[in-house]
Amino acid sequence: MDIGVDVGTTVTKAVAFDEQGRQVAEASRPTRLTRPGPGRFEHDTDEIVASVNEVVRELISGGMSGGRATAQLVSGRGAPVPSSPGGEAGGAGEPVGVVAITGQGDGLWLVDDSGQPVRPAISWLDARSSSILGEWTASGVAEQVFRRSGNRMFPGASGPLLAAVLAEEPETLAKAATAAYCKDVVMQRLTGVRATDVSDASAPFLDPRTGEYDEEALAACGLSDWRHLLAPVGTPTGELTDDSLGLPLGTRVSAGPYDLPAAAIGAGVTEPGDALLTVGTTLACQVVTRDLSVDGEPAGLFLGTWTPGVWLRAMPAMVGTAALDQVLKLVGATTDQLHGLLTTSRPGANGVTVLPYLSEAGERAPFVDTNARGTFDGISLSTTPADLLRATCEGIAYAARHCLEAAGWTGKVTVCGGGARSTEWTQILADVLNTPLHTTEASQVAARGAVLAAKAVQAPEWIAQTKQIDPDETRAAFYDDGYAHYLRRIESARPRWADPSPTYSGA
Repeated sequence: MDIGVDVGTTVTKAVAFDEQGRQVAEASRPTRLTRPGPGRFEHDTDEIVASVNEVVRELISGGMSGGRATAQLVSGRGAPVPSSPGGEAGGAGEPVGVVAITGQGDGLWLVDDSGQPVRPAISWLDARSSSILGEWTASGVAEQVFRRSGNRMFPGASGPLLAAVLAEEPETLAKAATAAYCKDVVMQRLTGVRATDVSDASAPFLDPRTGEYDEEALAACGLSDWRHLLAPVGTPTGELTDDSLGLPLGTRVSAGPYDLPAAAIGAGVTEPGDALLTVGTTLACQVVTRDLSVDGEPAGLFLGTWTPGVWLRAMPAMVGTAALDQVLKLVGATTDQLHGLLTTSRPGANGVTVLPYLSEAGERAPFVDTNARGTFDGISLSTTPADLLRATCEGIAYAARHCLEAAGWTGKVTVCGGGARSTEWTQILADVLNTPLHTTEASQVAARGAVLAAKAVQAPEWIAQTKQIDPDETRAAFYDDGYAHYLRRIESARPRWADPSPTYSGA
């Protein structure tokens, strides 16, 4: 039995897989994202680590816990499989082979020598470094870093966040031993290993050609004196030295890749030109490539993979399901009502169009603009909540096409994530992209990919199976015109974003 753990932005999940890659148990815990100020998003690092401990313990126990987590071990016939004591799970007392950890990328998780936090972790959603990044963009620093690392920084990336903490809390930075990433903090707390993998290290200071940190990129950002905070790059593995998981000490633990490339591995997206579209909190668009070209417009990321000479050209737009959740809240609807509402509004949402840039940090792909904000156009007295929701889903689908085309997509598209559970929204995506979509049958492809990376073997039987959603020819033609209109609206909106309306700060 192997266990994959995925530490997301709002939930931590643990999944158990048998030797054939079948998902036999799952447990989850919601996690808190706090907002200490406008545009600021943070995690309590200890709470995140505790959530990992809880879901793994829940998983191996095979029990239920007041509805906060669900874990059920099942056999191939659907019958419960009894768990065994001493950190073993399975019908015959199978030991756990590996605990493989993946999680959210970017952000800034400052910890001391033992992996204890010196301040709350800063989320990738955070916007506190927007002014710094604006200066780096104007001065050419952001472009210089992109040309060297293949990574276009955005406010929630570790580079500008390091600069922001240095400016605001220099005494805090002085206490830190590591500017870590989410999965690496968990790894260090469980095993004592201080390391990161090539995927997280890619953002933003790794030279993808050499696999080493780029000193010139650090110097351009004024962060050379803090080079020691960057963890060694490798394939983080170790042995469990902490008994909080309920597993025997010495159990093998692996960290990485982070959730974007881990999901690509789990979904079997490995051929150049093929793409993975993850419709989650982030609208994560990735295309497999062997072409490390940093000569184009500075945007997106080149993520190193655990396969030499292969990269993922990633365009992770800031807002995916988060934008839809906000609109659902504004119209007083729930996700359970989404399908019915989408079917009551026609393609084109009766003239309503949406630019879905609702993140307070602006947008990071396929362009970077910290002032980008969402707009709803074409609203009239006859506009319905269903129109607003359909227009939002269509706007996010257009953003997905924009990102995939910018990333060099030419082949098959696989889709996963919470948004892909909506058959109506998935059909909209297929129609907008005008290509068959392959939806994964497995629910937790990132956790699956983390285990596959840890096992370091080719295991076709482990790859999540897919079903195909075909586009409708008539709707695809309609959406092709809609996409052209979407691109024109972005071009007309960008000058307005540069002149935002004033914000009232009085009582």
